[in-house]
Amino acid sequence: MSYFQTSFEQQGAAVRVRFAPGVSREAALEVARLGCSRALVLSTPPQADGALMLAETLGASAAGVFTRAVMHTPVAVTEEAVAHALSVKADCIVAIGGGSTTGLGKAIAWRTDLPQIVIPTTYAGSEATGILGQTENGIKTTVTDPKIRPEVILYDAELVATLPVAMTVTSALNAMAHAVEALYAQNRNPISTMLATEGLRAFVSSLPAVVAEPAGLTARGETLYGAWLCGTVLGQVGMALHHKLCHTLGGSFDLPHAETHAVILPHATAFNARAVPELLKPVRDILGGTAPGAALHDFARRMGAPTSLRELGMAESDLDRAAELATTKPYWNPQPVDRQSIRRLLQAAWSGDKPDA
Repeated sequence: MSYFQTSFEQQGAAVRVRFAPGVSREAALEVARLGCSRALVLSTPPQADGALMLAETLGASAAGVFTRAVMHTPVAVTEEAVAHALSVKADCIVAIGGGSTTGLGKAIAWRTDLPQIVIPTTYAGSEATGILGQTENGIKTTVTDPKIRPEVILYDAELVATLPVAMTVTSALNAMAHAVEALYAQNRNPISTMLATEGLRAFVSSLPAVVAEPAGLTARGETLYGAWLCGTVLGQVGMALHHKLCHTLGGSFDLPHAETHAVILPHATAFNARAVPELLKPVRDILGGTAPGAALHDFARRMGAPTSLRELGMAESDLDRAAELATTKPYWNPQPVDRQSIRRLLQAAWSGDKPDA
């Protein structure tokens, strides 16, 4: 099947990407390759030990460590991190961790234009984009700018080999959501469709193997490959309803990022399948069945992912406000969005119902 379109645009970005078990131990070489010598290492508090070990690996190239990255990239934390980077005279950022740490590095780069090296330890895929999501006063907004995109990404399967299975699954579904939305993006093109399809195929192929044998480096490497593809496509095309809902639920109700993506993905997919069933055909081809939303729900359940907002701690009484926020300044979407239909979608997601499309 060809993904040819009669009219399209495509623009890539110059990002150095390396895949290999143990490649993170060569971070000092990448700092030098950038022409830098004072790297600020970033992490979340739980990954502070890993950040300190990385700083030791960097040796004289390490200018300091900042371990206060948190979910949804609060602006207040970013401002603290920027001040710290300036105080240690950092000339680059090395972020080791998942989407929270990557987001902080991107937020610093946007404000300072410091080059970034990212070493992912989850499958969020945000390291491959020039998109920053940040939260202030309970509202999460996004910014797109070329200087937000990291210069170097080091994918080390050894670093995700100990990632807990539950986190592995939700992080993978987070990345898969980028690919699903890319399939029907308003500015999709043949290259983005190929990236999205291959990214989905990589996860569907490797994730069951990781669940069965979490320490297997080959399957872990393939999940990182899927994350890179899904993240790359996220940076090339616009996102739609799924991401709007997740930004609303995460930024305004403080729900966990990856788990929220895992719950919402089947429902947002089913909602849009009414308008663009053929564009979602790769989901059906890869997962089987005739209903892409239902197929994603079944896959998530088989992998042990949460399937309801109720499991994530959201109160049913908050669904009205969530629907109102999600339909304020909505993203472009192939299926028209209105408050009543989104309220129904959120109710189904809260209850954990299996979509029928």
